[in-house]
Amino acid sequence: MTITSMQPTPPSPGRETDSTLAASDGAPATFRSAKEAFLSGATAPLAWRRQQLEQVVTMLTENADLIRDAVVEDLGKHPSEAHLTEVASVVREAQHLLKHLKRWTRDRRVRTPLTIGTGRGWIQRQPLGAVLVIGAWNYPIHLSLMPVIGALAAGNAVVLKPSEVAPASSRMLAELTPRYLDTSAVHVVEGGVDETTALLDQPWDHVFYTGNGKVGSIVMEAAAKHLTPVTLELGGKSPAWVDGTASLEKAARAIVWGKFTNAGQTCVAPDYVLTTRDVAAELAQNLTAALEDSYGPDPRQSPDYSRIVSSHHAERLAGLLDSGTAGRTVTGGAVDVDARYVAPTILLDVDPEAAVMQEEIFGPILPIVIVDDLDAGLAFINARPKPLSLYVFTGSRVVRDAFSKRTSSGSMVFNHVVVHLLASELPFGGVGGSGMGSYHGEHSIRTFSHERAVFRKGRAFDPTRLVRPPFNAAKSRFLASGPAMRLLAGSKPAAD
Repeated sequence: MTITSMQPTPPSPGRETDSTLAASDGAPATFRSAKEAFLSGATAPLAWRRQQLEQVVTMLTENADLIRDAVVEDLGKHPSEAHLTEVASVVREAQHLLKHLKRWTRDRRVRTPLTIGTGRGWIQRQPLGAVLVIGAWNYPIHLSLMPVIGALAAGNAVVLKPSEVAPASSRMLAELTPRYLDTSAVHVVEGGVDETTALLDQPWDHVFYTGNGKVGSIVMEAAAKHLTPVTLELGGKSPAWVDGTASLEKAARAIVWGKFTNAGQTCVAPDYVLTTRDVAAELAQNLTAALEDSYGPDPRQSPDYSRIVSSHHAERLAGLLDSGTAGRTVTGGAVDVDARYVAPTILLDVDPEAAVMQEEIFGPILPIVIVDDLDAGLAFINARPKPLSLYVFTGSRVVRDAFSKRTSSGSMVFNHVVVHLLASELPFGGVGGSGMGSYHGEHSIRTFSHERAVFRKGRAFDPTRLVRPPFNAAKSRFLASGPAMRLLAGSKPAAD
């Protein structure tokens, strides 16, 4: 295990504490260091939180080229895409948190009932403590740092475990983080399954995991041993409904962008398309045209088209295409496992029982499933685990209302895909099998905080004496009376 928490040069902002940990100390020492930093009170002041967020912005802007190159090495992204999705997006979120930090973390006054007399009640947002963040490989910088900056903004100490599947990005996070952030409170642990397992054995105050549902179950089981709360950002098969009232050309452009960016390795990418037979063929033609507009006649030669993260994942995708029940290939289908290349592929009239429909594809394969009508489409979606995102392309208000009232998903977008992630005011998270908990913007502060109820009793009127023993006939008659019932039901802002 490599624990990168050495004292940086120049010294990191915050407490100037030598927190060097030998690799042999392992996960327990990393946890203790983070916990001790939190218990010292160093992470609580708003000044410290602001400083860490500002340093994240500085780290990303000063090293944008290095970060971009690492992501390109891991995933073959176009440098501009790597910058937008991995650097600019996190900088924007950190700046958004900085702008609203004071308001989102201050105490909030609440109304208190007349039955407890004079006094003040408020909600105090407290940091949770030592937080473990387990990042994902498909957006290896973004999906590591977005929860980290939320945890720091809320006043926690953080240990980040980046994904070993994206080794260049993991190494970059391990090298840069201690140069910019408080090394006593923020650590990066590199490694694989053994290191992650050792980290999960510790009694964290919160665990944040981004990845697949199978590992999510393991994370939740490990956290349950310590009664540790978890946020699970998972995935699933996010459908896109397209009907004849939509602009098929616009729908195709949006779906192609959201599906084939990062070679389909996006948790909120449209996983499959649902449509009716009268729309399917024309939609497939529009999707094919949109693909060629984006990546040319040979996507393998396009500098804009990413690669699959590993040959293992490329083999898995090849297996889905070779299953024999994947429908008719409209375009694509080529696979070069050694080059980690899977062509953007559109499949028409796919059997709902096909292998490609049994698990999240997480790659550049787009099945089109044909159903009889809207009701059949809704039934198809509702018969399967709740998706992380649901996309609806329609010009009909009746259809929009049907999806709003008769489906459940982590998010829903009408007439576009993926763009909801750009709105920090919207919570990002799943439901059911697609995850639990949410973050982004103020939702990150809420996720990484405990909302403590606080009440301070005033010196004046104390009506609780009316409900305290000993009870007598007069008290009993009063408590059963109309005025007493109205008193128990009433509330107003209480003053000292």
